[in-house]
Amino acid sequence: MTSVSLHKKSIRSSSFDVSCHNCLNTNCLIGKNLKTLSTFNLTENKNTLRCKKGQQFIMEGAPVNGLFFILKGTVKVIRTGINGREQIVRFAKEGEIIGHRGFGTEEYYSIGAIALEDSILCYFSKDNLQEALMDNPKFTYDMMLFYANELNRSENKVKSISQMTVRERVIDTLLYIHRKFGDLRGFLNLPLSRKDYADYAGTTEEQVIRIFSALKKEKLITSQGRKIGITNLDLLKKEINEHNYFLDS
Repeated sequence: MTSVSLHKKSIRSSSFDVSCHNCLNTNCLIGKNLKTLSTFNLTENKNTLRCKKGQQFIMEGAPVNGLFFILKGTVKVIRTGINGREQIVRFAKEGEIIGHRGFGTEEYYSIGAIALEDSILCYFSKDNLQEALMDNPKFTYDMMLFYANELNRSENKVKSISQMTVRERVIDTLLYIHRKFGDLRGFLNLPLSRKDYADYAGTTEEQVIRIFSALKKEKLITSQGRKIGITNLDLLKKEINEHNYFLDS
């Protein structure tokens, strides 16, 4: 199933809409520019989609037809690596954009996206966004800054990851999840499988299991099923401090 067919199916099954004027996501670029975008009917032409946990709403290689903004939920962004192995590029939450790397420059999505929990997405078509960008300097400027920050984070991540050991990459992943999603009752507020940790850290599930076991023995983390809790945040930070762990938020 292509990204386009999945998207259309989701729209047909949606019997609701959420107004941008009532949105509580303060980080959303659309929400920040509502006043200047009011004359473009951009928000009136958006579609709101419900995605079930595990549903893929962008297929890697599908034609770019617009951008998705997360209204509610969490998403993992993936791409195919060497030998067809799945790599997790990032995890995204409320207010973040999905599909922007191909927007305006490529004809096909270079990534895929899967809902990690039941999620609600706001979809803006490529044509409507381009019209707003052409005639709205403030919105265009904010989008330019967004892309500049994304590029800076990507370059820093590539540089740091290339110099890290496997253990350091796994620790970096734990700290990244902690920074972005925080804690819930003593555990990271994003339960992930060991495979998800491995796919983000660029290692194997077996290596993640071994490193988690070592970190537990060192009393740096605790675990309960899929849940991971960080028990000594300062020591974990210190271990990879030279790699500027804080650059990727």
